[in-house]
Amino acid sequence: MRADALSLAGQFAAGTHDPVTAMEAALVSAQQVPAAFITLCEARALREAAAARCRWQAGQPLSAFDGVPVVWKDLYDLADHITTAGAKVRLLAQPAPRDCALATALSRAGMVSVAKTNLSELAYSGLGLNPHFGTPTNPGFAGAARAPGGSSSGSAIAVAQGVAPIAMSTDTAGSIRVPAAFNGLVGYRSSAKRYSFEGVTPLARSLDSLGPITRSVRDAIVLDNLLLGDRLGMPVDTVALPIVGLKLCVDAQLLGDARIQPEVRANLVAALERLAAAGAVVEHRAVPAFQQALEVIEQIGWLGGAEAFALYQGLLDSPQAEQLDPRVRKRLEGARAYPASKQVLLYQAAEALKAQIACELDGAFLVTPTVGHVAPLLAPLEEDAELFVATNLATLRLTMPGSMLDMPGVALPSGTGEAGLPTSLLLSSSSGNDKALLRAALAIEPYVRAGL
Repeated sequence: MRADALSLAGQFAAGTHDPVTAMEAALVSAQQVPAAFITLCEARALREAAAARCRWQAGQPLSAFDGVPVVWKDLYDLADHITTAGAKVRLLAQPAPRDCALATALSRAGMVSVAKTNLSELAYSGLGLNPHFGTPTNPGFAGAARAPGGSSSGSAIAVAQGVAPIAMSTDTAGSIRVPAAFNGLVGYRSSAKRYSFEGVTPLARSLDSLGPITRSVRDAIVLDNLLLGDRLGMPVDTVALPIVGLKLCVDAQLLGDARIQPEVRANLVAALERLAAAGAVVEHRAVPAFQQALEVIEQIGWLGGAEAFALYQGLLDSPQAEQLDPRVRKRLEGARAYPASKQVLLYQAAEALKAQIACELDGAFLVTPTVGHVAPLLAPLEEDAELFVATNLATLRLTMPGSMLDMPGVALPSGTGEAGLPTSLLLSSSSGNDKALLRAALAIEPYVRAGL
């Protein structure tokens, strides 16, 4: 396992490594996965790394992550760079005049912004394909190339390749959790109101959320502290919730679904058995609100499609629409005739089910597979439009309800499945319960990773 951000910062503190050397290594690593990036911020990164090295040498770091490299999904504004949203049509847009709010916060903490990462065009796919800037793939996987997961494809590959231990990403239907799952990483989808959206290009405003892809839960906790304005934060080794008595809930009906690959299910069950042996309370019971959310999405539709169409109707009605990825354009156009009455029903269902699931969980944390399968082969998805649509829906199936109900979630690598590829477990909670969720994820992480 490559070093996480806290380990890297520990090397800075000990004087065995420094931010400039780390930055130079990051730029070399980036060359190995060029499709993971839309823009390299080399001059900025080296300037910020040099300043961080001076602070560490003086014993005056700005934060626990001073000098740590971070990459940004190209929906986040970075000053003097175009925010493309992965779309060719935006290449002639004006550069951002200033950093987004979250980049400003992390710059004040001394973190080094390395690059803007690739993504599914307009962030509208769970698989990560992009015909304009290339589709990044994980060089660590044997055999034919696999889909990286989307929409935060470049973010996941950048962390997997070691370019940066943290990639700031976005999640509307699963865009943090899915690529984290496909690449054996940690992905944290925050509650929608936790962080500022200033300077972030939206997709579906009622569903969008922000968060990082990382190598460890402890990194996500420190980052959360920094983004909320706490430069020091709690000592990470003391914030985990106690395993003994920790309430975990798993829906047997959901877990028994034939669409979940046997290895994905087996790895999740084994993790729960280890947790139960350590003293966690594992409750096997129905979670009707989650099941109802699945049914609403399947029978009425996905609110994100309607909101994304509303956002991009002007583009779709213009000659520039011809420049869009045909797969993205077709899916956006699919919501053109979506009736307002269905949208209202979806808003109402989301509010009711959000309250319902908080009551049903009653302090427990929901455990599900993050995705029902491992990363699919890339070439067939590029060649077969119908297969792409079906696989995209299957990939997002278990993360979409959490988005609909604004459930913060942490994806954790749980083992390996088909072709030795990573599987993932998703720990979720009710809206706004992020702090407790992160502490619970920190507690269960060693038991979940024991399958690796």
